Amino acid sequence: MTSPPPPLLIVEDEPDLRQLYTLALVKAGVDAEAVPDLAQAHARLRERRYAVVLTDMRLPDGTGLELLRALAREGRSERAIVITAYGSADNAVEALKAGAFDYLTKPVAPARLRQAVAAALAAGAPGPDLAAHSPLGAGSVSSPIQPSPSSPHAASTAAHTARSQPSPPPSTTTPPLLHPAATDPGADSAIALPPETSAAGAALRRTPSTSGATVWSAPPTAGAPAPPALARLIGDSPAMQAVRATILRVARTMAPVLVTGESGTGKELIARALHACSHRAGGPFVAVNCGAIPADLLESELFGHRRGAFTGAHSDKLGLFQAAAGGTLFLDEVSDLPLPMQVKLLRALQERAVRPVGATAEEPVDVRIVSATHKDLERLVQTGQFRHDLYYRLNVIPIRAPALREHPEDLEAIAAAVLAQLTQRDGLPHVPALTDAALARLRAYPFPGNVRELENLLERALALHPGAVLDADAFPLPGFDAAPPLAGPSAAPHGTSPNRTGAGAHMASALHGMGVSAESAAAAITVGAAPSDTAPAPDGDTTATTEPPDAPLPRAQLEALLQRNRWNQSRTARELGWTLAKLRYWMQRLRVG
Repeated sequence: MTSPPPPLLIVEDEPDLRQLYTLALVKAGVDAEAVPDLAQAHARLRERRYAVVLTDMRLPDGTGLELLRALAREGRSERAIVITAYGSADNAVEALKAGAFDYLTKPVAPARLRQAVAAALAAGAPGPDLAAHSPLGAGSVSSPIQPSPSSPHAASTAAHTARSQPSPPPSTTTPPLLHPAATDPGADSAIALPPETSAAGAALRRTPSTSGATVWSAPPTAGAPAPPALARLIGDSPAMQAVRATILRVARTMAPVLVTGESGTGKELIARALHACSHRAGGPFVAVNCGAIPADLLESELFGHRRGAFTGAHSDKLGLFQAAAGGTLFLDEVSDLPLPMQVKLLRALQERAVRPVGATAEEPVDVRIVSATHKDLERLVQTGQFRHDLYYRLNVIPIRAPALREHPEDLEAIAAAVLAQLTQRDGLPHVPALTDAALARLRAYPFPGNVRELENLLERALALHPGAVLDADAFPLPGFDAAPPLAGPSAAPHGTSPNRTGAGAHMASALHGMGVSAESAAAAITVGAAPSDTAPAPDGDTTATTEPPDAPLPRAQLEALLQRNRWNQSRTARELGWTLAKLRYWMQRLRVG
């Protein structure tokens, strides 16, 4: 009876390192074969299959990239880990793009080697309990940091574990939605849909953290299949299909992902789908808005600190990197990181280790990094506001979240899902339907605020127009509620463009503030361009029109909202998604109160 093939193949040309890697893994219970060059590696792979292939980047007869491409070309199931020289960030990025599961930087510590191999073995093992299939044990997969009870920060670890595992919330029935949870102040979408209310995230648990961070954790059995995890990305347009396909391709690797797109497009939802479709779905999902943390607290929040490290540090504290051990760390608005913090983040990504404030040694961390921004990082790199080496480290796999105006064919499905969720939240007896006129009006609007703005409009319409149907008049939008346009192309005042006056200019300014170019903004507002603001009143009375044509909502609706909130301006502004200054401005313009 022949023994099963070794689960790991080592390809390393230096005899000392080859022996070191083999002994480190054999001591952990992992059988390994070692070969010195690419030719012998190909010969071994032709004879048998392995679970993991560990290869050096530079070999006497080729490179590790050639081996990666051969594995991909033949459709092999082996997960590849590439060893690169210190500081060779470009090689690591190329390896991840070529299909490597993970990379290691020389010199490789035995503990780091075992950690990477354990993660690769767990990712390839069938069944929900991935760690159980790893010869290295569950602890090496779920968390590389296991303080002993007598260690100085064991109490902090225990306290964090207790906070990360609250009792599960009562189950609810919620239709599948597409947006990330906007209940968090820093969330990237408009609709509030915590994962525990969806089929894909029924087992996930939410734990708020300090300074804008939110921790989503799950038991090991939460490795949900890909379709439920992606079901919340609603839309059958080519743009949404491309996003889902990319998520499925890259979810089960360790390659860092950079999600870009305008504000309100659902970048955090994409990050959550990546986590839920990956082998790390049983670990925590930690989301942090980098712009919400003061610069002088960033290092402590991300890496943790030791007691007495600074004034007020009365006890040890784990950072967000440690909180995400075995899972995914989502760095939202990563472009807001100050330059000094970018240097420290780069080292943490390269070394897979962090040094808490006040500590003398680095601690290994096992996290997958997903970052997001609504800004143009390439331009920030050119202007010196963002480090180019960190940019290349984060932007291994780019995913672009499409703006809502780029896939209007999905608007009806998105709106129906949002209305269903709002109806359930408010305890209404039925979900209102949108008329064809209402859908036509919404499709013609460019939505500079994307899905977040759509949710705002639908929530307002649901509050002010109760009933079984929502018609076009429930959605007062710039460019639709002005005076009727004059016939012919001469309706606009002399020397102006109908697309750049009144509401059109307001919309172009809003789009430009979202990072959209002037050309794209002009194109986006062409469909819903507003007529001239200076249309004469009857009989030449220029004061007869009491409501400005560019008003975001009619005077009666604004007054009704204020009355419903007992004239509490702060509450009304929050409900409308406005600032207090904007509300007071339109109260004065519309002569309300």
